[in-house]
Amino acid sequence: MAKQTKPFLVLQLRPETEASDNEFEAIVRKSGLPPSAFDRLRLEQNPLPGTFSLDDYAGVIVGGGPGCVSDPPEEKSPVEKRIEDTVLSLMPEITTRDFPFLGCCYGIGILAHHLGAPVAKGRYSEPVSVTTAQLEEAGSNDPLLAGLPQTFDAFVGHKESVQALPQGCAHLVSSPACPFQMIRYGKSVYATQFHPEADGDVFELRINIYRHRGYFDPQEADTLIEAAHKGNPQHAAKILRNFVVRYG
Repeated sequence: MAKQTKPFLVLQLRPETEASDNEFEAIVRKSGLPPSAFDRLRLEQNPLPGTFSLDDYAGVIVGGGPGCVSDPPEEKSPVEKRIEDTVLSLMPEITTRDFPFLGCCYGIGILAHHLGAPVAKGRYSEPVSVTTAQLEEAGSNDPLLAGLPQTFDAFVGHKESVQALPQGCAHLVSSPACPFQMIRYGKSVYATQFHPEADGDVFELRINIYRHRGYFDPQEADTLIEAAHKGNPQHAAKILRNFVVRYG
């Protein structure tokens, strides 16, 4: 890989500092790059700077969070609305320029919503768990999925889902309960429903933090933690590594 000249921008949405810090550390660790290769911005704390330009970055990575794109506006807090508006404001330029983008969990809802596809809680939600993801035909030939087996463990937990493949997108990965686990728009705009940065330790922390946020029965927390530690995070993490190698 040639020497990286621009950082990757990591946009984070989680209001809990412990969860946010852990997510960023996981992204850095799974990417294989040093922390200096990333600029981190917690959108719940700070807006984009007035001098912001995509030209300053090698690519954009959007983390997950408790917000849902499909929630009615009146149910969103002012902070959630501001975060959503900020990320959506970047999508026209990202998709028009085919700028390197990797949206994780929340990011697939943002991308699909921007492209006019339905995002809702009616179907395809998944409890906090490790599911079996499967490469679709387009995924078998995609550079971000190079080196992954036909099936692999994916760490999931989401209330809303993409309900139909957005126009212009390639369908890369599916799972038994959720058909749209990974999609690509153009050649460089990617989004996953699962968390490629996650592993058992990451999910244990999130389960403890979000146990009363409606993702699962709080009494099941210990069982979910045990199951998460049985998942194999190795293959999904290659997606992050492939992204930074390809675009860094």
